[in-house]
Amino acid sequence: MMKNIKLTAFDMDGTLLNDRKELPPDFPAWVKNHPQIRKVIASGRQYYTLRDNMGELKDEFLYVAENGGVVYEKEEALYCDKIPSEDLRYCVDRLNRMEGVTPMLCGVKGAYIRQDTKAAVFKEASMYYHRLTKCENVMEEALKDRIVKIAIFVENYQVDKAAAAFADLPERLAVVVSGDSWIDIANASANKGAGIAAIQRKYQIKPEECMAFGDYLNDVELLKSCGESYCMENGHPRLKEIARHIAPSNNECGVMQVINQLPFNV
Repeated sequence: MMKNIKLTAFDMDGTLLNDRKELPPDFPAWVKNHPQIRKVIASGRQYYTLRDNMGELKDEFLYVAENGGVVYEKEEALYCDKIPSEDLRYCVDRLNRMEGVTPMLCGVKGAYIRQDTKAAVFKEASMYYHRLTKCENVMEEALKDRIVKIAIFVENYQVDKAAAAFADLPERLAVVVSGDSWIDIANASANKGAGIAAIQRKYQIKPEECMAFGDYLNDVELLKSCGESYCMENGHPRLKEIARHIAPSNNECGVMQVINQLPFNV
C-alpha cells in the first residue's frame, strides 16, 4: 500500500520543523531524491513566507497556505476561498473592540496589520508573514486584495478565551485555534483538507494515495484528506485520536523517521 503514495503533505510548525524552526537536515536530499511524489507544504503560514522558508527547495512544492485558504503552484494561486467583505468587516469591528488581540487580514497578495501594532507583536507576526504591511486603515487596504483568513495574535496565551468570544459567529465562518498564541477566522469551507482536495482533483490523485503529517487542531482536515495520516508525538491529543498513526516528535525529526522507512516507488 505504501508503495502507491503519490502525494505527501507536511505541516510546518511543530511537525516538519523542530522547536528551533529548523528543517530536518536530511529533508532536502529526500525531496530531491523523490521527484515522482508531489510534495505539499500545508501551513497556517503565508505563501511568501513558506517559499522563503524552503530556500533552494521552494519550487519543489505545492503550497496549501493560510490554513487552506489559498493554494499555490509555481507562484500561481490555483484555489482561493475568499471571505466576503461584509463578513470581514463584521469580524474586524468586533476584534477592534476586544482587548489583548491583534488581527491580521491575510490575502493572496499579502497580509495587513494596524499601524499602531506593538513592536513585539509585529516581530512575532513577521516571522510567519514575510509580506506584512502596516496600515492606517487595514480594511481599506485589505479590500484591494482577496482576504482568505483573519489571523489573530492573542496576548498571554488566552487563545481559548478569545476563540470562545466568537462562538456565536454565523455557521459559514469558522474559528480555529492554530497555536498557543494564535486563532484564525476563515470561511468554514476553508481548511487544509480543502486545499489538498483541490490538488487531488487537479492531478487525479486518490486520498488513499496521499500521506499527511500534522500536530495541531488546524491539521484535522489535512489528516482526514489523506489515507495515511500521522500526528506527531508532540501533537494535540484530539489530533492523535483522528490520526491513523503516531510519528516521533518534531524535535526527533519524526517526519524523516517515518518517510525514510517507507518503500516509495521510484
